[in-house]
Amino acid sequence: MSAVENRFRALLKEQDSYREALSLVQWDLRTKIPKKGAEQRAEVIGLLSQKLHQLTTSNEMKTCIDALKNQTQDPIIQRAVEECEDEYLRSSKIPDDEYKAYITIRSKSESVWEQAREEDDFELLQPYLEELVAYNKKFATYWGATTNKYDALLNLYEPGMTTEVLDQLFSQVRKQLTELVKQIRQSDLQPDSNVLTHHFPKKDQHSFSLEILKRMGYDFNAGRLDETVHPFATGINQNDVRVTTRYDEQDFRMAVFGTIHEGGHALYEQNISLDLAQTPLATGTSMGIHESQSLFWENFIGRSEAFWEKHFELFKEYAPAGFQAIDFNTFYRAINEVKPSYIRIEADELTYCLHIMVRYELEKALIDGDLEVKDLPEAWNDKMEAYLGIRPTSNKEGVLQDIHWSAGDFGYFPSYALGYMYAAQLHNKLNQEQNIDDMIASGDFTSIKKWLTENIHQHGKMKKPLDLIKEVTGETLDANYLVDYLTDKYTKIYDL
Repeated sequence: MSAVENRFRALLKEQDSYREALSLVQWDLRTKIPKKGAEQRAEVIGLLSQKLHQLTTSNEMKTCIDALKNQTQDPIIQRAVEECEDEYLRSSKIPDDEYKAYITIRSKSESVWEQAREEDDFELLQPYLEELVAYNKKFATYWGATTNKYDALLNLYEPGMTTEVLDQLFSQVRKQLTELVKQIRQSDLQPDSNVLTHHFPKKDQHSFSLEILKRMGYDFNAGRLDETVHPFATGINQNDVRVTTRYDEQDFRMAVFGTIHEGGHALYEQNISLDLAQTPLATGTSMGIHESQSLFWENFIGRSEAFWEKHFELFKEYAPAGFQAIDFNTFYRAINEVKPSYIRIEADELTYCLHIMVRYELEKALIDGDLEVKDLPEAWNDKMEAYLGIRPTSNKEGVLQDIHWSAGDFGYFPSYALGYMYAAQLHNKLNQEQNIDDMIASGDFTSIKKWLTENIHQHGKMKKPLDLIKEVTGETLDANYLVDYLTDKYTKIYDL
């Protein structure tokens, strides 16, 4: 058995080497690459992905899986075998040449998306999206989906979740949040967010963001902060986890909260047990759990009153003169203003989930054949008007704002709302054990980071998402924690 285990580990290490190379070139594609280099980079990504696909579906991998399944005494190998078997069963059903073609078109699409977004030209991206939708529908069919293809894609990002559960959860939350938004609109106590729109130089935003990442516990010896069009974090390995952000010199909130958000993702990846290194378990257990970590830091900590009471004077050290006369209460209420916006990553806490529901319903319709790509801009605008009461006047502030679909990530968006629900449930549990506001007010996040590492981070993919939440909180997923948190916070801010 040890010989087979050793060969299996060697295969995992080889896979991980290709995965790491892919992560690095994809990071470069999204941050540093010259425009003329994108075409050939897409071919390189396609070739590396094809090689990884071949390793995943090789006869040798199948032999190791069959020999080790339910036989090994090593819990890490046993869990890795389960992951590899799931991936083998999915990947082996996709012809190798189709997989390479899909990855290549996906990489090209990301580059085209940047241009389409910049030029506000949906038709430029449309043919790429049509190919990506067709591939995803075909792959779902390969995996056995017939009537509900979307569930097959959803399972890639959130194992165990179904559209039936999502439809019920989202319907409940949408009803409660839209009612709360309505009450807030009627409040006479509206914050003045204009006080936040002073010119704030990029270099000073960058310096403040670096300081906050350090205080969160982000290890700069195992990471870095760069600029990109659409912020993301990427775990190349546990000792190389990179964060990106986007700056707006007229609105510092974009970079500051975006950096805290991506920093939450990075803390997860940096603190996965090194015992899981170079295995498929050295990553987050699902995108929903991953998003719970980023949203925990961004919203439950970074937008809290206790956080800004502690860091307001530090903020003023980096902020320009226009911010110096603002009093704390005005500032705190302004950064927590509830105001429907076009851009998801600029959305306030309360309307954020509504942005996700727009995307969820549209991508589900695309995959299930109820919506064509050419009709996407109009359908997007209709949903935004129905759920948020605003209608985009351009595709740049509408359907072209997110990179996800141009990257082929259909089934991904629900993870954001699920992550918010997970985060609220984790926040409630941690607050039962320790007073979170006291810890935040101290400016020392060590205890919070330690709790998250012990309960979430270190386990990587050893535990499945719904099992992990049940184990940590003692309950199944419950959206009421999020609704209660938002209701309590905004009732106080708006004196409802």
